[in-house]
Amino acid sequence: MTITCLALLGRKDEPTDAVEEYCRYLAAALRAQDIQLDIVRVSWDIQGWQGALQVLHYQSTKWRDTWVLVQYTALTWSARGFPHRVLRVLKILKSAGARVGIVFHDVQPYAGTRLIDSVRRFDQIHTMRRALALAELSVFTVPPERLLWMTTPSPNTVFIPVGPNLPIPPLSPEFSHQHADPTMGVFSITGGAAGVREIQIILAAARYAAQKLGKLRLSVFGRNAECRQSELREGLGDLPIELMVEGVVDPPEVVQRLSACDVLLFVRGSISSRRSSAIAGIACGLPIIAYAGPETAAPITDAGVVLVSPDRPDDLNIALVRVLSDASYRMDLAAHSRATYKTHFAWTAIAARLSAHLKVR
Repeated sequence: MTITCLALLGRKDEPTDAVEEYCRYLAAALRAQDIQLDIVRVSWDIQGWQGALQVLHYQSTKWRDTWVLVQYTALTWSARGFPHRVLRVLKILKSAGARVGIVFHDVQPYAGTRLIDSVRRFDQIHTMRRALALAELSVFTVPPERLLWMTTPSPNTVFIPVGPNLPIPPLSPEFSHQHADPTMGVFSITGGAAGVREIQIILAAARYAAQKLGKLRLSVFGRNAECRQSELREGLGDLPIELMVEGVVDPPEVVQRLSACDVLLFVRGSISSRRSSAIAGIACGLPIIAYAGPETAAPITDAGVVLVSPDRPDDLNIALVRVLSDASYRMDLAAHSRATYKTHFAWTAIAARLSAHLKVR
């Protein structure tokens, strides 16, 4: 018998909504587990909170004993990252008799040193702790023991990483990334000041590799890539680097771009099992060079990931040259990525783990 579940989302992100994509890929994989996952939105950004909650009150009268998996990020439930209103959503669901789960895509409070940052951080931690207490099932996309704000993990807490949000084809054992010129990829860049820092890191790594190895290819694509094109071209100067820059492309084309690379640079903060852009590279059988951080733990560390410290910039440059110049090392890393993807990050594996928790409760 097929079980019907709901994924409850807040406002839609633009130009791409990674949480919605997560839900759609998960829904497709759950069908093999006899679970139908439908997507519903609380459109507070369009209807206003009062109107959106009134609609939810009405809808939830039909959801008694139905699993409703609330998808949490701070900005999904607040334009400025004060997400406490999601607690009202959880209480409405519980009062309607729904079985309430919450999937934490954001697992850490936002950083910052201003007074407003401290207030926002307090609100986020309070909201996550209260949500954890209200939910019958809490799914974390990183190991909960890595989270300092969680003092005592609930017995209803489980760890399930995210998948790649891409249509990944089967990879043969001989799959590798061999080209006339070594190719490094960058999938998406953060907006704002963080993006400026990322561009500086990418340029420094590309310059170093070109000086050591000669002619290279650099493929930068995805969110915020096009608006950084002039900085990239200016920063590379007369170096023998073929630069390709594209903005947001369709998921099959993302797979094509990644499959044309020999290594993926992931410098959007530290790597973890909730960073779908990094997992995309693992799913495509790529070696990854990335920063280690508080969320960095297995199974992400089981993949072909070379971890470096953000406090030692030369380590990233040296790691890049080794991966691009040592074919045996590169192929070994790629094999680890393929194996880890199949075991932990493939949607079939994710759906099987979630299904087990939904069916036994």
